[in-house]
Amino acid sequence: MTRDEFATARKLLGKTQRELAQLLGTSIKAVHSYEQGWRQVPVHVERQLYFLLWTKRGTAQRNKSCWTIMHCPLERKTRCPAWEFRSGTLCWFINGTICQGAPHQSWAEKMNLCKKCDVLADLVGQLCIS
Repeated sequence: MTRDEFATARKLLGKTQRELAQLLGTSIKAVHSYEQGWRQVPVHVERQLYFLLWTKRGTAQRNKSCWTIMHCPLERKTRCPAWEFRSGTLCWFINGTICQGAPHQSWAEKMNLCKKCDVLADLVGQLCIS
């Protein structure tokens, strides 16, 4: 997540730096550092921000499951944690999903795919154009 995406996410949430720091369980100095680009946004912070944005936008915009969008065969679905936990709209939040046939080795690898997927793409697009 870039510094601009981070700052845009905070603005979309309608939070001050102090309020966002409290939500993320981090310091205001850390939030300031992320927005200035002095520090890389950690994986757990990026994940939490996406979750907060996801829940804020409401259910009307997130009603299709990933297995429907990706046209997953039954054998892949039954091995996937998103299917197991019936979280097809939060698949991007769950590690170990089986997109493209195998679990991803890292959060960065997973998010590179997730950011292009229809499940999360419109939310990511908001961060890039706002």
